[in-house]
Amino acid sequence: MKVHGADEVDAVVAGGGSRLVVGARDLVTPLARERARDIGVVIVVDGADTGPAPAEVSTPRSAPTVAVRKPLSQELSAPPPLSPPSPALYRRGAPLPDGVRVGLPRRNGVVRGPAQRVGRVTVVGAGNVGMIAAMRLAESDLIDEVVLVDIAGQRAAGIALDISHASPLLGFSTRVRGVTTVAEAGRSEYVVITAGRARTPGMSRSDLVDTNAAIVGALTADAVAVSPDAVLLVVTNPLDEMTQHAWQVSGLPTERVIGMAGVLDSSRFRALTALAADTSPRQVSAFALGSHGDEMVLPLSQVTVDGGPITESLPASEVDGLVDRTRNSGAEVVGLLESGSAFFAPGLSAARMVSAMIRETGEVLAATVAPRGEYGIRSGYVGLPVRLGRGGLAEIVELPLTDVELRDLRTAAERIAERVGALEAVGAR
Repeated sequence: MKVHGADEVDAVVAGGGSRLVVGARDLVTPLARERARDIGVVIVVDGADTGPAPAEVSTPRSAPTVAVRKPLSQELSAPPPLSPPSPALYRRGAPLPDGVRVGLPRRNGVVRGPAQRVGRVTVVGAGNVGMIAAMRLAESDLIDEVVLVDIAGQRAAGIALDISHASPLLGFSTRVRGVTTVAEAGRSEYVVITAGRARTPGMSRSDLVDTNAAIVGALTADAVAVSPDAVLLVVTNPLDEMTQHAWQVSGLPTERVIGMAGVLDSSRFRALTALAADTSPRQVSAFALGSHGDEMVLPLSQVTVDGGPITESLPASEVDGLVDRTRNSGAEVVGLLESGSAFFAPGLSAARMVSAMIRETGEVLAATVAPRGEYGIRSGYVGLPVRLGRGGLAEIVELPLTDVELRDLRTAAERIAERVGALEAVGAR
């Protein structure tokens, strides 16, 4: 029996094929099946009539079609050419077929291809968010080693061991290790910073600024000392301020310091909208831009539900309510939990961003980055639609926003800059 991972699916496409042939008793990981569905690879059982289909770990995701292998004469027939994808596809975050490129400049010269494994990803902070991020990254099987770092005794080591015990169940070969310092983790391609004080009921993200600025600053300095070529992904709140603070401390190019907020907020809006419209979240396309807080901007001109404008599925009053609930979703979860803050969706969002960088999928995601004139914003960090590459930010995608949406986005950038200025003033005293 052989275990087939997502890297084999990518290799099929790289070789110009469209089918992954597996043995009747082989194991196909859930991520491999998801990847096959996303890029149109059919998983074919060799000799399907002589044994059972490949085993799959129980998963809620839908699986791609498993087909009986066709006669050789049919397999040699040339497949029909791909029709050009709709421009709307680009703003929905879907992976682009090989050979399709959008004529926008890239910052890091990213060239997409089959995903190659990276050596190490370090997740700093073994709280709930860090734990979920580490598990998802290990499950992706794109990384040789995931290292959890936490100063709390043997907590990181215990969580790492627990995740390792799940490797046969989830079909991954990634090693998972837990340590107490960033230096012990070793040189890494990506460092995810989740450490910091969590919110409690009645507390805003901004209430965390002084405490978490000291934590993020120290951890950033440690990370850069060990991994000077790494990409830093900041998850600690208040997200916008902490991302810019990490960049200032790091001395790295802005492309290599990115904040995780938009992926999470976009997912929250899509989930809430799907519930209201009685459809699947996969049928909702949206981006959350601006700040990870009160100045969050949800450009409704870019939102689609079941392929059409959101206004065709929901009344305006209900849409406004969904926007407000999305802005306050973090506080809503905190209030319901009574202790601690959201962790499943934030942890998965962080892992999704790292995976997108490793895979270089070409999908458009929302992230907190430093623009250079895009959308008329020339300084600071703010949430924008982007494409990510191995070296971090590859490009900022400019969507055709309405005048009001563009104004709100620029206002969000100004408010973030004001808060960063206040943080710098406190640090200077």
